[in-house]
Amino acid sequence: MTFLDVVSAVLLLAGAAQGLLGALGLVVLPSLLSRLQAATKPQTLGLLLILAGAALRVPFESAVTLLLVAVFQLITAPVIAQIVARSVYRSGAVRPEVLVVDELAQRLERSDDER
Repeated sequence: MTFLDVVSAVLLLAGAAQGLLGALGLVVLPSLLSRLQAATKPQTLGLLLILAGAALRVPFESAVTLLLVAVFQLITAPVIAQIVARSVYRSGAVRPEVLVVDELAQRLERSDDER
């Protein structure tokens, strides 16, 4: 077993652990916004670790494809999470008492005042 095999195995296992933690967060966390964070941050990191581990095991041409998948994931996951969270907030499904800081309410009040 070479050093590259060990590094690849560690990355793959770490990515799988991150995915498991994200899935566990979806089941355990109480509020919708915290579940949304559990669905995006650990899952994205887990996918990136798995892609890095796989990239060490495949030919260079395939590794470039995996890099494109990683870049696409880094661009889309935070944007989609932001859009979903804002939609949920505006629909009234978020209880204001569970929020520690509510910057969006202030921003929405200012934009309503400007109209």
